[in-house]
Amino acid sequence: MKVIQIEIPEILLIEPQIFGDHRGFFYESYNAKVLLEKTGINEHFVQDNHSRSARNVLRGLHYQIQQPQAKLVRVVVGAVFDVAVDLRKSSKTFGQWVGTHLSSENKQQLWIPAGFAHGFLVLSEYAEVLYKTTSYYAPQHERTILWNDPDLAIAWPIQTEPILSAKDKVAKLLRDAEVFA
Repeated sequence: MKVIQIEIPEILLIEPQIFGDHRGFFYESYNAKVLLEKTGINEHFVQDNHSRSARNVLRGLHYQIQQPQAKLVRVVVGAVFDVAVDLRKSSKTFGQWVGTHLSSENKQQLWIPAGFAHGFLVLSEYAEVLYKTTSYYAPQHERTILWNDPDLAIAWPIQTEPILSAKDKVAKLLRDAEVFA
């Protein structure tokens, strides 16, 4: 696997080694030993999530203020623009975001540590996103930051209004949200 550091050092783009031939392809999407050797990440994943969404669906920006979840995100069908926002008040990158294109074609994964909000926009006709988490889903602790918060100014690659859940439509601005110490 190849590990690429992006603008926020704790966020890692992981590119697996693909073995392909006339039959198709094979790759290891997760190997705890290799992840530890290449990144130093030694997390215990407790839950796998799978979502399917149509074009222009925007999910996020979600996080859990208690029982925070680190996530290892990948796309198995279609393509998304995946975003992580640093919500750690003590961090020098607090309030900054990174975004990357994840797709079934590039097979890249995004490592998002605890303390970040996460969201994605579907760019293809539909997309299926899989992600491993280090804590269980706890709806009582879930919080949402508004996708188009002007203070974040995320450059979502969309020309129309995205399709949002009721929860995401009433999300808070970062300046009004609960954040991590």
